Amino acid sequence: MPGTSTSTLEVTNISKHGFWLLLDAGELFLPFEDSPWFKRAPVEAILRLERPAPGHLRWPDLDVDLAIESIEHPERYPLKSNS
Repeated sequence: MPGTSTSTLEVTNISKHGFWLLLDAGELFLPFEDSPWFKRAPVEAILRLERPAPGHLRWPDLDVDLAIESIEHPERYPLKSNS
């Protein structure tokens, strides 16, 4: 029988620049500049997120899936190619 989950996952603040995630023991900021899928999303859709696997987040209402590493290091995952 699985035990109680000790991981934390919560949107803690949304501003005109982006939003903050409380993730386990730390916080991450997702600027809308790096994550344009969220810029015009309803607050309710941003707040409804899931962690289907370690290292992976999903916003089902927006059909957005992100690796946590891409949030921590957006420079490694550009939205546009360099070619």
